[in-house]
Amino acid sequence: MTQYVGAIDQGTTSTRFMVFDHGGNVVARHQLEHEQILPQAGWVEHNPAEIWERTRTVIKSALAGARLTAADLAAVGVTNQRETTIVWDRRTGRPYYNAIVWQDTRTDRIVGEIEKAGKGELIRERAGLPPAPYFSGGKLKWILDNVPGVREDAENGDALFGTPDTWLIWNLTGGVRGGVHVTDPTNASRTMLMDLETLDWDDELLALFDVPRAMLPRIAPSSNPEGFGTSHADGPLKGEVTIAGVLGDQQAATVGQVCFQPGEAKNTYGTGNFLMLNTGPEIVRSKHGLVTTVAYQFGDDKPVYALEGSIAVTGSAVQWLRDQLGIIAGAERVEALALQVPDNGGVYFVPAFSGLFAPYWRADARGAIVGLSRFSNNAHIARATLESICYQTRDVVEAMQQDSGVELETLRVDGGVTANELAMQIQADFLGVPVSRPVVAETTALGAAYAAGLAVGFWRNTDELVANWHEDKNWQPTMSEAARQQGYARWLKAVSRTLDWVDRDDDDQ
Repeated sequence: MTQYVGAIDQGTTSTRFMVFDHGGNVVARHQLEHEQILPQAGWVEHNPAEIWERTRTVIKSALAGARLTAADLAAVGVTNQRETTIVWDRRTGRPYYNAIVWQDTRTDRIVGEIEKAGKGELIRERAGLPPAPYFSGGKLKWILDNVPGVREDAENGDALFGTPDTWLIWNLTGGVRGGVHVTDPTNASRTMLMDLETLDWDDELLALFDVPRAMLPRIAPSSNPEGFGTSHADGPLKGEVTIAGVLGDQQAATVGQVCFQPGEAKNTYGTGNFLMLNTGPEIVRSKHGLVTTVAYQFGDDKPVYALEGSIAVTGSAVQWLRDQLGIIAGAERVEALALQVPDNGGVYFVPAFSGLFAPYWRADARGAIVGLSRFSNNAHIARATLESICYQTRDVVEAMQQDSGVELETLRVDGGVTANELAMQIQADFLGVPVSRPVVAETTALGAAYAAGLAVGFWRNTDELVANWHEDKNWQPTMSEAARQQGYARWLKAVSRTLDWVDRDDDDQ
């Protein structure tokens, strides 16, 4: 009898494979980073072949390390960085171009022209998204327009598009030897090409971006009893293992945090921050800078929707302190440095390296550190960096409450930054609500495992998943309301200083 479920978690900076038991406990894991390719300012790319090779390695290493084989797995789920765009040749399996990462801003002109033409409202209404460089549709159009041979091959059905979930599943299920070309509604809903109501590619949106339908994957439920395909005998999952669950990374974290009831919310602190609020079967149209997205679809059930606030730079701002400024030796050192000062000393850091995402959606913004004086030191900058993570979250919470009318009572958190206890205390203070971290912090991989396990009956229902959730720690707010509002007002002032910095004709666009 199979005792476990596996999960491939293909993220922005690394890929990992994890194995979970029925209680949602981690049994095995292995993780490897991949290269961040930065050809010019505003451009961010990954090598799809490297991602596939890393995936093969982490699966083999995790299983071997725990003395398991693929036969021990009831199913495998896949979760991934969502809007990152890959186009490859179905005949050779080779990508035509590097993966264009969700952080990349080169398509600002493309989406700007769509907005100027008065077509932005069509995207908002049909896809639930603002026209923005963040999403896949513009990146796909850029590849079609700029990489020789892709458009012709796409029209013929030989050039395939997918986000990393689709790329990995195609390779896992055979690649050039009959690989399955498929995705799920959570990933498809991030393209600006899918109708939120029908959960199918929309002809008007495809025409708007001039994308041939033949290159798009089939859309199947996130937890799929029929499966997304079985692993190929020559792949890392030797034997026939069913790939039964697929969720975009933030939707996977929502499932991993068991936010199954309308009004429940989670915030994931990774490269960026992603706050998601379950709105149930209702499509809630945002009027305050959030996106409407599919949270998940389990089997034949109706889809569950969510409001999401996506923030481009949070944990990666700490990496910037380490790699570009060199004021910390490792990301884990930022907390000790920030604790050397009692407050930010009047320093505010807005890390708008790729523009500002929710709720501003300003691709023209660029990062700024304001309020500097001779008194300021590296500890103030470190503390301002942690505060920037928490202030950006408050921006999204404010918008979410205005859109949904739901007052946040507790924020469930996960992701690497949650290990930073100072940051979590700051978050509770800035929001004025408790912050709660679960025992199993790897909620993204766990959510993918849950989707796969539900599909094959490893877990009978979501009640079993809710029973698995346990709190590890919570932080209670200690800041006065007056101090909270004063700090937030200064943050908004700092944000205003970052706007209108880049013109669309500038080189880094």
